Amino acid sequence: MLLLLRVYCLVFLSWISLMAAQAQRRPGAAPTKPAPVITTAETVPATDQWLRPGDRLQVRLVGTPGLRASFLNGQPLVELLPAQAQGKRGVYQGTYVVQPTDTLRNRRISFQLLTLDSVQATAYSRSKVRFLSPHEPQLALTKGELAYLNYGLGEDRLGGAKLGYLDSAVVLHLTGRVGNQYRVQLSETNVAWVPQEVVRLLPPGGFVPSSLTGSWSVQGDSVYDYVRVPLSQRLPYRSQLLTGPSRLVVDVFGATSNTNWITQREGLQELGDVTYEQLQPDVFRMILPLRHRQSWGYHIGYRGNTLEIRVKRPPQKLRLRGLTVAIDAGHGGTNIGAVGATGAREKDLTLAIALKLQRELEQAGARVLMTRTTDATVDNGDRVLLLRRLNPDVLVSIHVNSAGSASAHGTSTFYRYVAFRPLSVALYEQMRGTGLAGFGNVGSFNFGLNGPTEYPNALVETAFVSNPEDEKRLTDPQFQQRMAEAMKRGLEQFLKGTRAPGLRGWLGQEPATENH
Repeated sequence: MLLLLRVYCLVFLSWISLMAAQAQRRPGAAPTKPAPVITTAETVPATDQWLRPGDRLQVRLVGTPGLRASFLNGQPLVELLPAQAQGKRGVYQGTYVVQPTDTLRNRRISFQLLTLDSVQATAYSRSKVRFLSPHEPQLALTKGELAYLNYGLGEDRLGGAKLGYLDSAVVLHLTGRVGNQYRVQLSETNVAWVPQEVVRLLPPGGFVPSSLTGSWSVQGDSVYDYVRVPLSQRLPYRSQLLTGPSRLVVDVFGATSNTNWITQREGLQELGDVTYEQLQPDVFRMILPLRHRQSWGYHIGYRGNTLEIRVKRPPQKLRLRGLTVAIDAGHGGTNIGAVGATGAREKDLTLAIALKLQRELEQAGARVLMTRTTDATVDNGDRVLLLRRLNPDVLVSIHVNSAGSASAHGTSTFYRYVAFRPLSVALYEQMRGTGLAGFGNVGSFNFGLNGPTEYPNALVETAFVSNPEDEKRLTDPQFQQRMAEAMKRGLEQFLKGTRAPGLRGWLGQEPATENH
């Protein structure tokens, strides 16, 4: 009896399996739908972010097309038309505007892809997002000797476009983050970005940085003119060295005037009648006229919480004899630089030219400072700090150009600040006198050695090692000597151009003032 029951059970199960198979083959039967698939799901840009109320969180999901997609607890995503997504289907995008009541503390963003019959796939972004509270300001202090601000998030081989250097322990109000850059709220209407590695985050509980300005003092010693403005804390600043007329303009962010007088003491030789204006309720602008047509540099920093602007004076005699000239041989050591078709290396060519220029200048009586005299690896930041300590009168940085096309050829010079343009123009004109074609004089150049404001500086791209004819010249010791002599003449031309007219400039080699 038990055996017979087992046989009946097997027959019944076989019949059930047969019926199921027939039902699957029957016309009109609904096929089994595959589960939705999420290929990628990420924030745009795909990096860690801090966002404040009013900022936009942008996301993108790629997955099974034709479904319902959402993120951040139900915020809808829109599937793009193939024409909007380079011909692809299944690309979903969405934007969410952060609200004042939102909270999110360094969390990954969740994404959902849902079929009509409620089969769901879930994924999470690799990047993390934090929503900042307007009631808890995130503050930071700058650190190191070369902290700086960028205008935006753009990048190229020279880095982001720099707004300027800052002293250490400057208080910054951070209102966002994208990757390794923090957004800084300088004032109500001004923002900048600061790299993560040059700031230290402060614990919560601090106030947004601000200060009233005290009354100034302006004075000079045997070397410099000084402007000193007392503040209650170290605030960020921006400076511009302008021409026509020559003047230095400094904006202090978060500062409001309580300056009731400006004391001008004895010893001033470079600064004229300084003044200020309250540009915005939280932007205090200092306007510092310079007496001489050519600026020779300045430095901004803090002594305690007093902002100090140190303005350099022209050399006593505008000639090579007695002038302190810094020469920077680009690259070196492990930093080879550009390489020509014959194997000529930029680091070797720049050093050879720099050493020849050193001999030319020393024979003319100049004091020469070198950033390197051997095939040594020297970081550009270390070069800037070295030059800041050595304090030259001028800097010439020597490089070799290169391009993807062998047809590019010629010489060029580069400057960042318009007040230092005369030096680069003089060098460019003399370099063209060697027979090299002109490739241009380039301004606003965002290179590390052009960044310091403490001395006039220019970079010389001698010629293109990627061009066969230029490479022959670059590797020829005699032509290297001609280029060194041209740079020396360029320095002489620059000095001559800054002299006063008439006997004062010709015999006394004195600098031209704004009035003459």
